[in-house]
Amino acid sequence: MTGWRCLVTGAGGFLGQRIISLLTEENKLQEIRALYRTLRPENKELLSKLQTKAKVTVLEGNILDAQCLWRACQGVSVVIHTAALIDTTGVIPRQTIIDVNLQGTQRLLEACIQASVQTFIYTSSIAVSGPNSYKETIQNAQEEENHECTSTDPYSHSKKLAEKAVLAANGCTLKNGGTLHTCSLRPPFIYGEGSKHLSDIVNSALQNNGNLVKLGHYSLVNPVYVGNVAWAHILACRGLRDPKKAPNIQGQFYYISDDTPHQSYDDLNYIMCKEWGFCLDPKPTPPLFLLYWLAFLLEAVSFLLRPIYEYRPSFTRHLVVLTNSVYTFSYKKAQRDLGYEPRFSWEEAKQKTTEWIGSLVKLHKGTLKSKAQ
Repeated sequence: MTGWRCLVTGAGGFLGQRIISLLTEENKLQEIRALYRTLRPENKELLSKLQTKAKVTVLEGNILDAQCLWRACQGVSVVIHTAALIDTTGVIPRQTIIDVNLQGTQRLLEACIQASVQTFIYTSSIAVSGPNSYKETIQNAQEEENHECTSTDPYSHSKKLAEKAVLAANGCTLKNGGTLHTCSLRPPFIYGEGSKHLSDIVNSALQNNGNLVKLGHYSLVNPVYVGNVAWAHILACRGLRDPKKAPNIQGQFYYISDDTPHQSYDDLNYIMCKEWGFCLDPKPTPPLFLLYWLAFLLEAVSFLLRPIYEYRPSFTRHLVVLTNSVYTFSYKKAQRDLGYEPRFSWEEAKQKTTEWIGSLVKLHKGTLKSKAQ
C-alpha cells in the first residue's frame, strides 16, 4: 500500500479522539487531518501527546459548510465520518439534528466525490435498527435480519437516512474517474473513560448521596467499549484499502460490539461505579408499561401547552423503549469480513473506565474542599 492521508470528522468527540490515537499506529500514513467543530484546550492537550510520524493537521469548521468540507478532503484517500449530534431529551431542535446528521453527511459525500476520495467509513448507530417496542425481544441480531427503526425520533431517523445515503454512494464515480467505496459501522451504547453520559450519571449521583439514577432497569443490551469501536474503524479502513478484502466490505454495514457481558444499562453504571461507594437508587422502579403510558401523558401535555408554553417532558416513549428493551446482537459479520476481534477485554475496559470514574470523584471532592475554604 502506498502512502495515504486520512480525514476524521468529529475529531473532538468521545470516539473521534480514540480513532485518531489508533491511526497514529498505521503504516505509511502520511497525514491525519482532524476536523473539529470547535478546537478546545483539552483537544490541543491530547494532540500534543500524540506520538506519530504522520503529520497531524488541525482543521476547524462546520460539517454543513460545503467549502470547508471540500478543502478538508483535498488529497485525502480515506474519510472516517464520526461527527454527529446526539440528543435523546429534546434539548436540540429537531431540524438542527437532521441538518447535521443527514445533510452534513450528504455534503461530505459530495465533497469526497469532488475531491476524489476513494474510501468513506461512516459511524452509524444501533439506533438505526431499533428497538421499536419494549415488548419486542431481539437477541443476537445479525445484519442479514435487516432490522430497521420505525421511530420518527430525530436522532434515530437522521442516522438511518444518513447511513442509507452512505451505502447508496458506494460505487459512485469520482471526479478523477475512480470509484468511491463506503461502509458503515453500527455500535450500541459506547462506554469508557471520557464518556459524557457516564460523567453526567456520576455527577448526578454525587449530588444525590451517591445514588445512581435508574434509567434502564428492564433493558438487556451489549454495550461496547470505546477503544474497541475505534479499533473496528481502523480495521474497516484497512479492509477497504485492501484489494483482496474490499469487495466483501464495500456497501456493507456491520454491528460492532465486544465481549462486555449482556446486562442492563443500570447494571453497567453500577458495576463501573460501585468501587467508589455508589449504589443504585433504592426507590422501586415502576412497571415498564406504566413508565410508557406516563411518558405518553407527558408528551400529550407538552403538545397541548405548545401554543402558550414550551414544556419539555423529562422522558418520552421513545426514550423508555430505547433504554428498557431487550436488544443484543452479534459481531460475527465484522469478524468474518473485517477480521475484527476486540482489542480490549471486558476486564481491561472495566478497569480503565472505573479508574476514570475515580478521577471524577476525586475532582468532585477537591472542588468541595476549595469551596469550603
